[in-house]
Amino acid sequence: MSDNVTKLGFWGVRGSTPTVDRANWRYGGNTPCLEIVTSDRTRIIFDCGTGLRGLGNRWIQTYPDTPMEAHIFVTHYHWDHIQGIPFFAPLYNEKNKFHFYSFRSKHLGSGSLQRVLEAQMATPYFPVDTSAMTAQRDFTEIAGGDTIQINGMKLTARWLNHPQGALGFRLETPQGVLVYATDNEPGVPELDKSLRELAAGADIFINDAQYTPEQLAGPKKGWGHSSWLEGVRIAEEAAVKNLLLFHHDPDSSDKMVDAILGLARQKGGNVWAAAEGMIMTMGGPGAAVALPSTRTGQRRRTHFPAVVEGYGEDGAPFSESTIIHDLSLQGAFLYMRHAPRLQSEVRVKMEANLGDVERNGPIWLKGYVVRREPGPQPNMTGVGLVFTSEIDIEAPDE
Repeated sequence: MSDNVTKLGFWGVRGSTPTVDRANWRYGGNTPCLEIVTSDRTRIIFDCGTGLRGLGNRWIQTYPDTPMEAHIFVTHYHWDHIQGIPFFAPLYNEKNKFHFYSFRSKHLGSGSLQRVLEAQMATPYFPVDTSAMTAQRDFTEIAGGDTIQINGMKLTARWLNHPQGALGFRLETPQGVLVYATDNEPGVPELDKSLRELAAGADIFINDAQYTPEQLAGPKKGWGHSSWLEGVRIAEEAAVKNLLLFHHDPDSSDKMVDAILGLARQKGGNVWAAAEGMIMTMGGPGAAVALPSTRTGQRRRTHFPAVVEGYGEDGAPFSESTIIHDLSLQGAFLYMRHAPRLQSEVRVKMEANLGDVERNGPIWLKGYVVRREPGPQPNMTGVGLVFTSEIDIEAPDE
């Protein structure tokens, strides 16, 4: 990683409970966990959902003999934000060191986070207790309004509107500002104002979008979550550069998240739907978003002829024949003579047979451009796409 880049990796983006439903594969089923690696190699983790397990396994594979140290911030103590801790393998290695931060719960008192960790691993809920965790651990209590310094970077915490309390975080790095504000329900003026202050001018704003506006106004009112529409409003009012829709409902299929993303993008601005394996960067050249890289088992090297239709940097439409070299459930990577605009929508036609399904016509996919890089030749551009539609035999009408 370049010395002037802060990298964000999404290891879990689902809310409430993990899911392995096939309909949710593309965006992922693990509960919240975000890894941040700053330009000076400081490692920060936001939330410890089931995505934390995959992060820990990746660390062990990549750095088998290297002592690891990280700062871990837990927004609150609901199961979906802590249930990955017992399965975080680096905690069982005495070479490692972890600094935990969260708030003092009025229901638990002093040392809330440590008590939560010990309780979920207590008999009869878990086969071993925390004494099996040999890594060094320390716990720091923070509250809304607090600011702390981490290796010269400023982190600010603010209260969010969520049952039993939750914190949102603003991390200011030399490369940009990241705001993580999951599990928040709008409607309390003081906290709504505080969230907009937290998000002000952020390069990346990760916000709760679990419910639709209709659900939020009806049966899900009081459950402590927000909607894509509220996220768009905050992003506009706070001059956010990139909005990430996060904490997808376990009952929201990939197709439903696609539809939510489409509605949000119609309102304008740079809007993304967080996906497990997505990488975002701040401070470096090129695109801010890269294709998912953690679910390698779902990626395939291919040689599919394809036609890509879209709009170039100058706004002119184009149609180009090319070859897809890398294909996954999430997207594709290919080389083109045209350089489509970042975040512009494209249509891809492939003459291919996927799986055991025989198709009599071309396969059309919709997607958008999330990555551009120099190609192997001066007149070529590497283009990364994320697909946002179901496979369809006929070309889309719209």
